[in-house]
Amino acid sequence: MAQSGLDLFPYTRMRRMRRNDFSRRLMAENQLSVNDLIYPVFVLEGNNRREAIASMPGIDRLSIDLLLIEAKELVELGIPAIAIFPVTPADKKSLLAEEAYNDDALAQRTVRALKEAYPELGVITDVALDPFTVHGQDGIIDDNGYVINDITTEILVKQAISHAQAGADIVAPSDMMDGRIGPIREALEAEGHIHTRIMAYSAKYASSYYGPFRDAVGSAGNLKGADKKTYQMDPANSDEAIREVALDLQEGADMVMVKPGMPYLDIVRRVKDEFGVPTFAYQVSGEYAMHKAAIDNGWLAEEATIMESLLAFKRAGADGILTYFAKQAAQLLKR
Repeated sequence: MAQSGLDLFPYTRMRRMRRNDFSRRLMAENQLSVNDLIYPVFVLEGNNRREAIASMPGIDRLSIDLLLIEAKELVELGIPAIAIFPVTPADKKSLLAEEAYNDDALAQRTVRALKEAYPELGVITDVALDPFTVHGQDGIIDDNGYVINDITTEILVKQAISHAQAGADIVAPSDMMDGRIGPIREALEAEGHIHTRIMAYSAKYASSYYGPFRDAVGSAGNLKGADKKTYQMDPANSDEAIREVALDLQEGADMVMVKPGMPYLDIVRRVKDEFGVPTFAYQVSGEYAMHKAAIDNGWLAEEATIMESLLAFKRAGADGILTYFAKQAAQLLKR
């Protein structure tokens, strides 16, 4: 397209609008708010227990009583939702992950406590079996160590129903089994949980950025160096992610997730452009750990870097962000 004379320098000076704070604010294309934030938390058994996670400085595992204190602060900050991840004791792990759907298990008790204390706080539960299996895989394995899809799905359905009965607002299947969203949706409807939302981890990649999370929930040692490449997505693929999202939406997902976050913002943009549905992304443990290491070493400015990293998710099209920086970001946004 030919340019008119007025489109050329010096008539057009792009820096004019960048000169002052007020004009930069007026033309900002994307904004981050507290409404975009979801805070992931790790919960463990016992009372008055707090355990630091070495690979995630500033993040602790908390017993339910201490988590309720944390939740009070989240509500006061206006954070819409919390995502809970249980730390399962070794003696409750098994080959068939029965503890995943035990109505009196840690995740279920945590949900009930949170909803009783702070009914306005959205509670998201992780529907996956890796915290409950002795081998750390997200499903039931055969003699060769391969995760068996359909048997795993049957257990995931039981787990999702157990979470819904406990009061979870959103169940979030993060396992990447084929065809699990449909049976979960059908079971929720059949059991009368018609308002329980499904946040499908639709494009979850077999990433190296999950290491600190696996330390946090205690599954890293169980994996013993194994990987999850037979069910989580290949980092090389983008078109495959679109197929995965389409299938989950057809089966009844209310919202979809891309994980990890910043290395996969191109996938977030493609999903949002293609489907226009509620699209979420997870700034995962490895991303948090990298930022914290650079911040703690004085290599990056803490507050500016955190806010820039989260704004990048909004620019890519994310409606919400699971991030371990959620509380800190909410505090900064209140200034």
